[in-house]
Amino acid sequence: MNFLYILDLIGTAAFAASGAWAGIRRDMDLFGVLVLGMVTATGGGTLRDMLLGDFPPFCLKNEAYLFISIAVSLAVFFLHRRLGFLQHPLLYFDAIGLGTFVVIGTGKALEYQMGFIGAVCMGIITATAGGVVRDVLSNQVPLILRKEVYASACLAGGALMVLLHHTPLPPALVATVAALTVIALRLLAIRHNWSLPRAQT
Repeated sequence: MNFLYILDLIGTAAFAASGAWAGIRRDMDLFGVLVLGMVTATGGGTLRDMLLGDFPPFCLKNEAYLFISIAVSLAVFFLHRRLGFLQHPLLYFDAIGLGTFVVIGTGKALEYQMGFIGAVCMGIITATAGGVVRDVLSNQVPLILRKEVYASACLAGGALMVLLHHTPLPPALVATVAALTVIALRLLAIRHNWSLPRAQT
C-alpha cells in the first residue's frame, strides 16, 4: 500500500464526510445523506473514468472506496452531534483529498496520452465533480463557482504536474510536488480568506 493510495483513502473519507454533513444540514433522511456522501467521495473519479473510457469506474474495481464512503456517511449521520468538533479539521483533510485527487486524475490522463489541457481538466474533474454534484443535490451554488480559491488551486497543481512530467524528475517526486502545491494553496486560501476577483456591478 503506497503513500498516495493512503492519502487517496483519507481524501475519500473527508469528501464523504463533507457530503454527509451537507445532507444533514439540508435535513435529508438517511438515504439522502448516504447518497450525498458517496457521490461527493466518488463522483469525480467516476466521471473521469467515463470520459477516459475506463470501465468499470475505479470505485467498482476497488470497492474499498465505496465501503469507506458508506461507513463515514453512516458515522456522520448517527454521530454528527458528537462529531461537530471535526468540521473545522475536515477542511484540512478536504485539502489533502483535493491535492491527492488532482494528482491521481492528472496522472491517469497522462497515462492515456492526453495533452496538456485534457490532463489538467481530468485532474480538476477528479477533485471537484463530486462536490459539484453534492452542491447541486443540496440546492446550493457549487463551491467551485463561488469566490473561494478551490478549482483554481487544482488547476495550478494539475498544470504543474503536467509540466514536470516532461522533465527527468522521478514520477513520485512530481506527484508529491503537485499535490503539495494544491494543498498549500487551498490551506492558505482558507487561512487568509483568499478569493478570485469578481466582476464589479
